[in-house]
Amino acid sequence: MFPMYAGWFLSSMACPVFPLLTHPFLYMQLTQSDIDRVASLARLNLRPDENERTLAQLNGFFALVAQMEAVNTDGVEPLAHPAAVLGDVALRLREDIASEPNQREASQASAPSVKRGLFLVPKVIE
Repeated sequence: MFPMYAGWFLSSMACPVFPLLTHPFLYMQLTQSDIDRVASLARLNLRPDENERTLAQLNGFFALVAQMEAVNTDGVEPLAHPAAVLGDVALRLREDIASEPNQREASQASAPSVKRGLFLVPKVIE
């Protein structure tokens, strides 16, 4: 049903973050080791209580996404813009002009490494 994710499992338990999600459905479930790995890659030092809360929140998010994916949207016309629901409404959009001067050099003055106007950062992909 969801071939893009390998870690799916069937759950009929209530979600601790979103209590309305009580119906059984398929969703991606992260483990504590996943949270530890993401925190390490992001250079975050999470306390144990933050680890548990982050795990519950992310699993709740994936459960909510799975519930939304389960909604039958056959025959529902996609909206080009959310205001399209209102009918013929003229949106007041501002002109797309720069209102601030270019301060690239000032912004990059404190950077440890810059090349041709770009910040240089260490490689983090393993």
